Amino acid sequence: MFEISQQVLGVIMLGIFILTLLLGFPIAFTLVALGLAFGYMAIGDAIFSTLVLRAYGVMTNHVLIAVPLFLFMGYLIERAGVLARLFEALQLAARRLPGSLGIASLLTCALFATASGIVGAVVTLMGLLAYPQLLKNGYDKKLAAGIICAGGTLGILIPPSIMLILYGAMAAESIVRLYAAALFPGFMLAGLYILYVMARAIITPEAAPRPEIAPDIGFGSVLLKIATSFVPLFVLIAAVLGSILVGLATPHEAAGLGAAGAFLLAIVYRGLTWQGFREAMYLTIRTSAMICWLFVGAWIFSSVFSLLGGHHLIEEFFLGLELTPIQFLILAQVTIFLLGWPLEWTEIIIIFVPIFLPLLPAFGIDPILFGVLVALNIQTSFLTPPMAMSAFYLKGVAPKHVELMDIFKGILPFLACVFISMILFYTFPAIGLWLPDVIYGTR
Repeated sequence: MFEISQQVLGVIMLGIFILTLLLGFPIAFTLVALGLAFGYMAIGDAIFSTLVLRAYGVMTNHVLIAVPLFLFMGYLIERAGVLARLFEALQLAARRLPGSLGIASLLTCALFATASGIVGAVVTLMGLLAYPQLLKNGYDKKLAAGIICAGGTLGILIPPSIMLILYGAMAAESIVRLYAAALFPGFMLAGLYILYVMARAIITPEAAPRPEIAPDIGFGSVLLKIATSFVPLFVLIAAVLGSILVGLATPHEAAGLGAAGAFLLAIVYRGLTWQGFREAMYLTIRTSAMICWLFVGAWIFSSVFSLLGGHHLIEEFFLGLELTPIQFLILAQVTIFLLGWPLEWTEIIIIFVPIFLPLLPAFGIDPILFGVLVALNIQTSFLTPPMAMSAFYLKGVAPKHVELMDIFKGILPFLACVFISMILFYTFPAIGLWLPDVIYGTR
């Protein structure tokens, strides 16, 4: 009887949390408050010392040290004016391809998103830099909007992804294996975006006309522009990612290398002011604090929820449905897809993904496979109307004649590319799992 009452208490705890989410309460502090309140009912005063110990554990977690360093790297690059140089160089490099300006925009988004992992910053900056240029060159406003919104989300998936660091910490999985597994699926998704833009430019050239480039621009000028703008950032990202994959550095050591490299790059380009440096520091501290408190709150909430029998109840529910592995995986991914409407990706990873993690062994699902599928799925949380955050980021800086509905319509083909990539990855898991098995051996 006591066990049943505890499980009911766990269900009430989860119900209150969902209600507070819908009401818009701050999620991190709601998690802590509910964890403390229901934990006090379960174990008494011991819950307070547990909170202190967990907060200390999060602050000293060597895996999570990489988060503020990668954030600082991204914010420095953002403030140093590297984006405009990079976009100009890629325009010249892709100038002979169909949809060249759109391809240059996608590649710029992908590289900058990879370096920063901050979707809002990438979409906003590219919305100010590339979107007006796409419109000026005659691009369909819906297609141009889809390019910016979809390209800006790639940093969630392509390493060095902050999302994968958080997933690895929650699932107790190797960050380097996750990075290796996500590499090809990330390139596959970016490739699908590019193929769509090229196909659209070939089928309806009026939607993506070729840009007018001065005929006197020679090969040497193009090579010099690429060498001074594209190569340094690419080398920095490759050095950071390569040092992790081959085992020369841990993720937090590589993140430190990336932050130092971004600082040097900003100095060389002479684009970093004291004000820009202060802003980068402030934004890094603010975002890192938010993530750390989410970790603390989610761990307290999850621990108390398990203590009350909540996780056991959920596990019994899913096992009682007698699902096949593919049915369970589809159900989990649909749930995460729906959660992406009201929630940020950090909240999904830290709060809700751990609910599914204990069930993976029962269904024989590799946590690495599941993690990369989640990373692909979370792309949709930024691209799915009516709560597509990347659309709202772009709308905030787009010309007034561009309606939100235009942006939504432009996003839909790219959203289809995400679903195609998820199907391909699950059908052929070797797309992602081959590389970590080759480098680190099969598990």
